[in-house]
Amino acid sequence: MKILLVEDNLLNQKVVSFHLKKRNYHVECVTDWVEVMDIVKDGSPDIIFMDIMLPEKNGFEITREIREYEKSKGIEKGIPIIALTANTLDNDKDKCIKAGMNDYLAKPFTALDLYKVIDNILNQT
Repeated sequence: MKILLVEDNLLNQKVVSFHLKKRNYHVECVTDWVEVMDIVKDGSPDIIFMDIMLPEKNGFEITREIREYEKSKGIEKGIPIIALTANTLDNDKDKCIKAGMNDYLAKPFTALDLYKVIDNILNQT
């Protein structure tokens, strides 16, 4: 399985990648929206983990752009996008879902939390 990790913090990239690779997932890490869109257009990943607080475009904006691209291409079942955020206000999950994300994972999280959200996404397909 190919997982795209959109995260601008290198330490977070290393930690999340480490846990994903323990499950033999192929992980590609990027830090900005241009790289994300290039990868999505090139050969969609199976799952995207999307940090919300990114420079230039935030995770909400990037997600909306991905969903618009999928719609323009007639893709009915979009790539599952899971928000990664340190924001844990009551309505943050709702904001993520409204932006087109499939799930939400609040930082800090454990490896078990990470695996559980992947398993939930895979069980929905």
